[in-house]
Amino acid sequence: MERGSNKHGPRLDDQMAAEVRGMVQGNVAGSRVEEWRQPEPAGEDQPEPTTVPAGDYRTGAPEGMTSEEVEQRSRLGRYLDLSALPADREGLRRSAERHQAPDDVLDALDRLPSGTTFETVTEVWATLRHENDS
Repeated sequence: MERGSNKHGPRLDDQMAAEVRGMVQGNVAGSRVEEWRQPEPAGEDQPEPTTVPAGDYRTGAPEGMTSEEVEQRSRLGRYLDLSALPADREGLRRSAERHQAPDDVLDALDRLPSGTTFETVTEVWATLRHENDS
């Protein structure tokens, strides 16, 4: 029977096939076919994994801000060009209009005081009386 390999013998072919079986078959644990390659569970002295509070789906929220507030601040920043900063209220509104910002974002920018120059989105967020990360 022809094995299709003229570089290796049948024993080496079988060994090489076993080494990549996890990748070829899409094993959830990765390419760890052999039991000794399975990751070990955490030991008794290891801390328990923390759970995410109900409704808090985004991890890494800064202390003092909820995930929802982080998402709202990010949403505001999506409609403002970084190259437009520093800018005043009118400049921020023009940038948001160029990015087709929804009405609620434009209304929030209209609430900013005129004559004030903002250096960052965080300054804009703070001026709109939202909590910032520390």
